[in-house]
Amino acid sequence: MSTAYYALFHCLAGCCADTLIGGATADRSKPAWRQVYRALDHGLVKHNCRANEALKDFPKDIEDFANAFVTLQSRRHGADYDPQQVFTKSEVRQDIADAADVIERFYAAPIKDRRAFAAFVLFKRRS
Repeated sequence: MSTAYYALFHCLAGCCADTLIGGATADRSKPAWRQVYRALDHGLVKHNCRANEALKDFPKDIEDFANAFVTLQSRRHGADYDPQQVFTKSEVRQDIADAADVIERFYAAPIKDRRAFAAFVLFKRRS
């Protein structure tokens, strides 16, 4: 279960660093790229991804990614911290397949939307 969640988490961390600092082929600062990658906070991402009204501004594939992130984070917490929480092999396989699907669709979204989503999940929203 953790693998499905962390696939999304590391996908998002890489997206944040790549879109804000520059991808592997860019002339980028490695320390700055690492800083952005490591800046992704599990709790803040979950909080911002629960802001359903704000997510409506993003394409459906990014909205689906955000919803999957929240769902899989909750399932990971259950798997890792609740000894009474049991998942079947087929449930875990389905979660892994779902994670792969939303990651693929996330990367297919336009770069401007992925960059905006990176800012959306990295920074605390102010009213």
